[in-house]
Amino acid sequence: MTGIQRINAGIRLLPVWAIYMAGAAWALWLFWLAATGGLGVEPIEALEHRYGKLALQLIVLGLAVTPLRQGLGLNLMPLRRAIGVLAFFYVAAHLLVWAVLDVQSPAAIWADIIKRPYVTIGMAGFALLIPLALTSNNWAVRRLGPLRWRAWHRLVYPAAALGALHYIWQAKGFQIEPLAYLVAVVVLVALRIRGLGRRVAR
Repeated sequence: MTGIQRINAGIRLLPVWAIYMAGAAWALWLFWLAATGGLGVEPIEALEHRYGKLALQLIVLGLAVTPLRQGLGLNLMPLRRAIGVLAFFYVAAHLLVWAVLDVQSPAAIWADIIKRPYVTIGMAGFALLIPLALTSNNWAVRRLGPLRWRAWHRLVYPAAALGALHYIWQAKGFQIEPLAYLVAVVVLVALRIRGLGRRVAR
């Protein structure tokens, strides 16, 4: 058995509930650090950034599931739904920290959405993720049918791009890391679309 095969066997044995528990526990741990001074002198900003960055990392990982299986034989398919749900969870946590702990005022929240482009595109990305989160269950797959369900879940492509642009726009000055996330999103979406085109052609 190769190393990839051993990893795939371990993934199949990993209970999905453990992924959800680990994601929730990490979010709570970060919140505890922020509340107790463990995230520096600007804990709210740091917590908001950590949640948003984790969300984007999980979205990129979710986009990479199919290319990793096709290119390397690494099968993360059993974890794909958990990855997507946790990505939405961290996006929602990022939004709540910004709205409740940072901005606080409903009027100021609305003003930021209207006047600040990086907030506008961030909210647009979040809106695109809502139907994906609501349909990330077996009932929705049966109700919509596999083809329609997959079509709905391609909304993750523009949502991922908007999330990466949001990260670039809100970063202070020129930074390589936000650009790297955008490049990763563009490459992974291109690979996914190319694979879809091949399947349609066949």
